[in-house]
Amino acid sequence: MTDEPAFTIDVLSGIDDVSAEEWDRCACPETADGRPNDPFTTHRFLKAVEESGSAAARTGWAPRHLVARTDDGRAVGVMPLYAKGHSQGEYVFDHNWAHAWESAGSEYYPKLQSAAPFTPATGRRMLVAADAPPSTDLALIEGATRLTDSNNLSSFHITFCTEAEWTRGGELGLLRRQDQQFHWVNDGYADFGDFLGSLNSRKRKQLKKERARAVENDIEILRLTGDDLKPEHWDAFWYFYQDTGARKWGRPYLSRAFFDIAQERLRDDILLVLCRRHGEWIAGALNFIGRTTLFGRYWGCSEDHPFLHFETCYYQAIDAAFDLGLDRVEAGAQGTHKLARGYLPCPTYSLHYIADAGFRRAVGDYLEREREAVDQEIEFLLDRGPFKKET
Repeated sequence: MTDEPAFTIDVLSGIDDVSAEEWDRCACPETADGRPNDPFTTHRFLKAVEESGSAAARTGWAPRHLVARTDDGRAVGVMPLYAKGHSQGEYVFDHNWAHAWESAGSEYYPKLQSAAPFTPATGRRMLVAADAPPSTDLALIEGATRLTDSNNLSSFHITFCTEAEWTRGGELGLLRRQDQQFHWVNDGYADFGDFLGSLNSRKRKQLKKERARAVENDIEILRLTGDDLKPEHWDAFWYFYQDTGARKWGRPYLSRAFFDIAQERLRDDILLVLCRRHGEWIAGALNFIGRTTLFGRYWGCSEDHPFLHFETCYYQAIDAAFDLGLDRVEAGAQGTHKLARGYLPCPTYSLHYIADAGFRRAVGDYLEREREAVDQEIEFLLDRGPFKKET
């Protein structure tokens, strides 16, 4: 006899195959008394990327979301999951794995990916309800690995999971990978001036100079959220986003329809920073608002001005964090230039299941060495941060 509950795992071909109430009860139970920890795994966000055609089979993001149900039919766990036909829009790079796999004569794609589409923001991926049985996370992982094996897929990946999930996944036999991002953390600062006071003299002068230079050409900066956001603002930002996306990724990940849906259903989750000069919008940065964290996502411009990128993306985000009572700013993937602006390196985590045992061992050996290198780099960068040194 065993007390372990029996689970049924449903595989969904779209987020609309489950109600928002059932999904969010598992994905973000904290919304009962406020914002979600992050909005990227809420039913409304996933519905927006799917309904807009941004995350769909034709773009290489075919939904295969999992729902774990107990024998009474109650949903107790969910996992955002996609069959991916490429490795774009993930920010955890496995292109070398794909090349090695295909060089051996096998097909790496499609693979399964548990992620918030196009979003390198840390958050829960094994989305378990507060009253779920303790083994629900295991049921979700087993469901995903069975789906991988039964469809002869190469691999299953969980990207930008929490550290607790990373630890738990390792205990359950998944390979663990580590990388880093640059985050700003409010270390008890009352306002931006207080934060500046924590920097060494040279960096403090540099930030003051950059903020002054950024707006010296008659540039006005607005922070817009909720009902202050209007369709005209999205028209402007779409131009900036489309230009940047075309240059960086070949094509933008999000469709124009996504921003129309965002205006209708996500505007309370969004902070849009827009820059205006002589009555014309010239630059903007898109951020999402979490329970304690502001998540920086996209930037673009139609005019180049000294330090305007730093002001719009990094300094305005810190100002907004103070205004919104948030403790942290996650400024997105990569960018050692963020270090000088007070954004310090923080580890990020991912989990991986490789179907082939030999390839799994090889990847596991590589990841062990990679984790050591990432830890060393974080330590190296922290020692060279912009803050005053303790005596």
